[in-house]
Amino acid sequence: MRGGWRGWLHALLCVVIAVCLAALSTRFGFTADWSAKARATLTPQSQSLLRQLRGPLAVTSYARPGDLRTKTTLLVDRYRRFKRDITLKFVDPDFDPVATQDAGVTESGELVLSWHGREQHVADLDEADFSDALVRLVRGGTRLVAFITGDGERDATGSGAADLGEFVKRLAAQGVRALPLNLANAAEVPRNAKLVVLASPQAALLPSSVRKLEDYLADGGNLLWLTEPGSDGLGLAPLAQTLGIKRLPGMLLDTDSSIGSGDPRLLVATHYPAQAITNGFDVDTLFPQTAALAAMSGAEWNAQPILQSGARSWNQATPVDSAQATFQPDSGALKGPLTFGYALSRLSPSPARNQQRVVVIGDGDFLSNAYLADAGNFDFGERVCEWLLDDDALVSLSPTAPDRVLKPTRTELGVLTAGYLIVLPLALILVGLAIGWRRRRR
Repeated sequence: MRGGWRGWLHALLCVVIAVCLAALSTRFGFTADWSAKARATLTPQSQSLLRQLRGPLAVTSYARPGDLRTKTTLLVDRYRRFKRDITLKFVDPDFDPVATQDAGVTESGELVLSWHGREQHVADLDEADFSDALVRLVRGGTRLVAFITGDGERDATGSGAADLGEFVKRLAAQGVRALPLNLANAAEVPRNAKLVVLASPQAALLPSSVRKLEDYLADGGNLLWLTEPGSDGLGLAPLAQTLGIKRLPGMLLDTDSSIGSGDPRLLVATHYPAQAITNGFDVDTLFPQTAALAAMSGAEWNAQPILQSGARSWNQATPVDSAQATFQPDSGALKGPLTFGYALSRLSPSPARNQQRVVVIGDGDFLSNAYLADAGNFDFGERVCEWLLDDDALVSLSPTAPDRVLKPTRTELGVLTAGYLIVLPLALILVGLAIGWRRRRR
């Protein structure tokens, strides 16, 4: 009887402990993210955005009762973990069509974010669209970026392989609007342009156009200059002199980074010099046909490298057959590592800005439609633009999970198929037979 009493007491204590743990779990939560690069948690970029939002953020979801509301709640809860003053309210478009129409909502499930009198809409229920809306809230309006045209530059709205249409389209979701600018027709660079982009001109710029660019820099404007190998005779020497940047003749080659492609002209950047743009950036980027750059002494700019070739790279000044390219010291080739991207800064001549910024990169293909989706090309280009737009808090990378897409070979696919359809079922059957045999022997 005494042993039975102890057993009942032990069971009662277990029940009490379980109830206490259940009660504590409702007050104290713990979440562990074991996914690759913690992609089930908000990215550092989104967390940084939330830190910029001082004060409450109101989220209104115009969704009918059902799965959309559940999905919305899960999404907002991920942000609420890092910002407690986020409120979520649901409006049924069927029961309140007037409020839905007044909010400018056009589809079920659309969100409206409100913060300090500013509003932004979110159509897709994912972190990318939600955080893009936060970027627009932080900026407080559209940023105009002027893309120089008229001299064979890459088209900011084009869909061709060499154009920048896809890059600009993705920036537009974050409140950046492209403004075409033909310097031959314009009296000056528009004063409301936050950034000017000179992307790989093919024809020589007029001297008057170059002077307008120099005047823009003298007034404190920010510039992104994408140059290319062999871009001689374009009349841009005065601009390069103003910036203190020299493009070396020839092209960067690297047989190591071309492993897999077989083309030494295709550079793969895997390590980056320390700078605000590259801090925390650990994703490879791809640069086809790149020109090496050098910072000239005596310039009034603070020039910091942001892109460098590998130790086994070299700058080939003379034409070479890419299939048989090798480093030959006697040919005058310059051995790497060599810089092909600089971030320049100085005290801004404009009283409206504290710092003036310029980025010069020896390749424009990496942002083109043909290469934008490769590796971390878009992420790096986005960081460059954020820095040039003075959005330092937004200069961060959304981690790219390495296992989002599974691309097995035929052999691997066969092994997976046999394992799941044959080996695993047979193993389970054998285990079941073994357990049954042991039970019958008892």
